[in-house]
Amino acid sequence: MKNLVTYIKEYSKECVLGPLFKLLEACFDLIVPLVMAGIIDNGIAGNDKGYVFRFGGVLVLLAIVGLTCSITAQYFAAKAAVGFAANVRHALFAHIESLSYSEMDTIGTSTLITRMTSDINQMQSGVNMALRLFLRSPFIVFGAAIMAFTIDVKAALIFVVVIPLLAIVVYGIMFISMPMYKRVQAELDKVLGRTRQNLTGVRVIRAFNKEDSEKKNFCEENQELTRLQMLVGRISALTNPVTYVMINVALVVLLWVGAIRINAGSLTQGQVVALINYMSQILVELIKLANTIVLSTKAVACANRVSSVFDIKSSLTSGDDNEKEAVMLSKDESSGGVSVCFKHVSMKYAGAGEESLNDIDFKAEAGSTIGVIGGTGSGKSSLVNLIPRFYDVSEGQVLVDGRDVREYDLTELRERIGVVPQKAVLFHGTIRENICWGNNDATDEEIIKALRSAQALEVVAGKEGKLDYMIEQGGRNLSGGQRQRLTIARALVRKPSILILDDSSSALDFATDAKLRKSLQELDYKPTVFIVSQRTSSIQHADMILVLDDGKLVGKGTHEELVQNCDVYKEIYMSQFKGEGKEADA
Repeated sequence: MKNLVTYIKEYSKECVLGPLFKLLEACFDLIVPLVMAGIIDNGIAGNDKGYVFRFGGVLVLLAIVGLTCSITAQYFAAKAAVGFAANVRHALFAHIESLSYSEMDTIGTSTLITRMTSDINQMQSGVNMALRLFLRSPFIVFGAAIMAFTIDVKAALIFVVVIPLLAIVVYGIMFISMPMYKRVQAELDKVLGRTRQNLTGVRVIRAFNKEDSEKKNFCEENQELTRLQMLVGRISALTNPVTYVMINVALVVLLWVGAIRINAGSLTQGQVVALINYMSQILVELIKLANTIVLSTKAVACANRVSSVFDIKSSLTSGDDNEKEAVMLSKDESSGGVSVCFKHVSMKYAGAGEESLNDIDFKAEAGSTIGVIGGTGSGKSSLVNLIPRFYDVSEGQVLVDGRDVREYDLTELRERIGVVPQKAVLFHGTIRENICWGNNDATDEEIIKALRSAQALEVVAGKEGKLDYMIEQGGRNLSGGQRQRLTIARALVRKPSILILDDSSSALDFATDAKLRKSLQELDYKPTVFIVSQRTSSIQHADMILVLDDGKLVGKGTHEELVQNCDVYKEIYMSQFKGEGKEADA
């Protein structure tokens, strides 16, 4: 949690001025009972109206000055809290963006969303309350006790007994509730994960008529969250009644002792009223302090959860700064594709029991087209994900342009690679804005050229506004095939040295798929192309085809060679073309 303090350092002035003005407000509050005592003992008892009006004016002045100090303190506290939350949120988002796929898979999306939203909001509220009340409330409590001693020592001994008892209650409740708030936030993660899963998969749930079972699962998790929240709420709610009982008992004792002291002539009526006011101030401030501690307890628990994300270090590291220019040619100097070589590569996902890839060995020449095929779960996507270093190898080396990818700067490496993932993801914005993700400086002419190569020009031509057509989040207002073609155009517009198409034409018909493959062969900059596909027709004209089975490379070669020599490839091919002894027309 200590590393989060750095994000509030730029608001050091506000962090000092906020509590300072609150302490000034507290000083004025402590003077009020003494003024009241003077009005009662001197003004009212002596029937001196002038005295009453003069010191009544003093009370009004104290109220105005105190209000001004309070508003000023709250302004500074709010500014520091909001700025702190904004800095943490920016830093957390940047840190999450730096994590590799392995860490993202381990943490989980729903957990990260909770950290970014609910947890940081709780931290913001905690900082705000702490700056306003963590100094003011104890100052009032001990200040009221000291002021009571200046009035009457024997009566003030009641304060000496009550304050430690109240502190024990408040801190005892805090000690019990703090770990429980951590459990509440963990259960909130589960509910959020369940909600996200149901919202993203609503069509599948309805298709399989699983609404009732999902409602049941959600209710069970929600009830567990509710149970924990109610339990910790009940414990925290004990603060107010317990403190009220203790303070009111103290008030009864104070009135009893005060009456005896007045009768003996040791105290005046105004002094007893002042003591009661001080006791009431202690009551109010302890209630505020208790609520502040409860809120701060939540904030600390949330801060620890956010800090735990910051403590996770990415398993991916860039090459030495001194080597970056030597390793990578600049984009302007780059001409065409680059070679890619896998040297006895094995890869295992974090937490997995066995390797997803085992001893993969091949070389793709610069400008060549490589097809990757295999059954479901054979490791096709895992293989191509090693090239841009979405994951790192467990054993062996992945070489790009003759150098290990781990020696490259990640940014420079990925700028040379165009990736079209299995799931076509588009963002809210115009078609132009989405395509320019591949190249921020792309002109409309370059965008049109990329769209033509991706067979997506007709998609744009049929939309109102053409390149300015607004795409909804996730591309909801486009068909699957349209989304796939636009994501391919997004990769092509950057003119990559390596182009990875990870089963990115599955929603295309055979004719469009064939046109796409033909246009890729006619690209003027000749990238090294990796095509992952379930269709043999999509890869049969590749320069080399890699056949994967259960993470192992069981065949590599041309289509004709594999039909003759690789049983796995032959089985896939024959199943798709129903045993016909001829190739499908591309």
